[in-house]
Amino acid sequence: MRVALLCVALGCMLASLAAAQDPVRILACEPEWAALAEEIGGDDVIVHSATHGRQDAHYIRARPSLIAKVRRADIVFCSGAELEVGWLPVLMQRGARQIVQPGQPGHIMAADHVTVLERPEVIDRSLGDIHPSGNPHVHLDPRNIATLADVLALRLVRIDPSRSDAYRERLSSFQARWADAMARWQERLEHLRGMKVIVYHKSWTYLLHWAGLERVASLERTPGIPPTASQLAQVLELAQDSDAKAILLAPFEPADAADWLFRKTAVPMVELPYTVGGHPEVQDLFSLFDVTLTLLQEAGDRP
Repeated sequence: MRVALLCVALGCMLASLAAAQDPVRILACEPEWAALAEEIGGDDVIVHSATHGRQDAHYIRARPSLIAKVRRADIVFCSGAELEVGWLPVLMQRGARQIVQPGQPGHIMAADHVTVLERPEVIDRSLGDIHPSGNPHVHLDPRNIATLADVLALRLVRIDPSRSDAYRERLSSFQARWADAMARWQERLEHLRGMKVIVYHKSWTYLLHWAGLERVASLERTPGIPPTASQLAQVLELAQDSDAKAILLAPFEPADAADWLFRKTAVPMVELPYTVGGHPEVQDLFSLFDVTLTLLQEAGDRP
């Protein structure tokens, strides 16, 4: 009897030890947050991204594979500000555990932790697919990345305290490397500040704000609705009266309106990476900004 009880107790101890060593499972809604999770979590986490670098995170289907991943997730890490409103609530309702529900340590919405730009004063469906909480594309200001790294590390320590030292060490390493990169990027920005650009969607608000670029016009005047002929005519007039250097597009944004404007004005289209995986050379957060600034500099140097 004693032997049997000892075996049971030993089995429980081994099971508990194995559970303690299990990696933290993180479901990131977008590739930028998956990349940050890998930086801070290292080998102690398993990270899945619900989207890839050439997908528009507004329009994703809550497919069964994602439902399975959210059911196992210890952390759900998303942009927030209604970017994922069309599909994330469905995932959360279909079996997400308590730890990742709003208000819990495993629920991280990036927009909740930074200064959000472009909060609308009026909410009206006639204005298109606006975000009541403001512009959700917060990752394109690298200062926000530094803030979210701190947030994620604190949550990991709270959820997985046995490996808190490892998370803190990785956070310290990341923040040091990120600060060095920020200094390099600031030097490069000296040649870009004041550069005028045209955008398709307001995907670039945070990038322009950080880099000091000037938005001349937006091709997509009403979010989520393709521009009309009259709207394009207005953009054409604005473009002709300015010295715009580029028409900025994300990999998932339609190019037809930008191509039309290019043929009318010779202002070149520039596809920026937007996120990790949005360009062949962008495989982490550092190269995201390196490549973005290189493409902007090339556009700015054109006569």
